[in-house]
Amino acid sequence: MLSIPSTQSSPNDVLKLKKAFFIVLSYVIILWIIELIKYFTNLHTFKLGVHPQELLGLIGVVTAPLIHASFEHLISNTPALLILGTALLYGYPRSCWIVLAAVWLLAELGVWFTARPVYHFGASGLTYGFMAFIFVVGILRRDRLAITLSLLVFFLYGTMIWGVFPHQPGVSFETHLWGGGLGAICAVLFRNYDPTPPAKSYAWENEEEEDPFIGDAWNKIDNDPDENEKPE
Repeated sequence: MLSIPSTQSSPNDVLKLKKAFFIVLSYVIILWIIELIKYFTNLHTFKLGVHPQELLGLIGVVTAPLIHASFEHLISNTPALLILGTALLYGYPRSCWIVLAAVWLLAELGVWFTARPVYHFGASGLTYGFMAFIFVVGILRRDRLAITLSLLVFFLYGTMIWGVFPHQPGVSFETHLWGGGLGAICAVLFRNYDPTPPAKSYAWENEEEEDPFIGDAWNKIDNDPDENEKPE
């Protein structure tokens, strides 16, 4: 017999999901507009990235996640930003802004202090931070929504872990490392910052099914004191 949840996804849940998606989509559209302006005007925006140990390179702490090396670079980041960003905003609407600030500003600041003396830019640090936070906080919280989101990002983007190691020239593994590390730290520190969603109940948990042949006769026998006390 098929059991259907008695508590369906509410219109409020759908609205929250749409709102989270459109917020992330707005950021991605801004990234594409910047890349298009750069393409048509032949602007050189790489100097807006983080350049470690240089005073002017500190500007990249704010601007580095807004610029990319090419359309190919942006295309590679777009799906992960949409999926991981939406999951973060939907699942953790309170702590998501703390995570965003940490992996945007603190991670880039960490890159400025420790990375190789070249320009570092792109939004991949955000994707690593979002992925690490969602995965680790799901392990720590263990409520249904947290576990679902944690498994989702693991199966979709679990292989991203290799990006924190130096393996490809021209790729800022330092940004990945700092973003992922700060995302995991935020998961530990703010794991209870968002309230646990109410558990859904299922129809079979509250109903007593009747046997199609004997009905509820077995229940009447068990509850009939005269029947139970008959001598053999």
